[in-house]
Amino acid sequence: MAKYSKKAQDKVGEVMREYKEGKLKSGKDGKGGKVKNRKQAVAIALSEARDSGAKVPSKKSSTSKKKASGTKKTTSGKPLTKSKKSGAKSTSKKAPGKKSNSKLAPETGPSKGKSIARAKSKNKK
Repeated sequence: MAKYSKKAQDKVGEVMREYKEGKLKSGKDGKGGKVKNRKQAVAIALSEARDSGAKVPSKKSSTSKKKASGTKKTTSGKPLTKSKKSGAKSTSKKAPGKKSNSKLAPETGPSKGKSIARAKSKNKK
């Protein structure tokens, strides 16, 4: 069975013709400017075909593009692991603990800058 319907193929043909003539514009109501990339033109065509109800496969999700993280496997199927040297000492230093900000005064009201600005604005009136 075909992935794309005849209606979708026709729509893509129309939009690609517009692209080749230099009349295809992107964005809402064509306010995004001329389309200069062929792939972008195809994406616009498929989007318009979807909107008109034609049979078009759904967009690929971004998660399928990402590679699976974790352990890498060799051709034998066993995961690779890094070997650690047992006799070597670590030279990294521990980060110092968080210091408390006891010097900072708690904010109870408006800052001085705001109150001075308010006083000046009252004097002008």
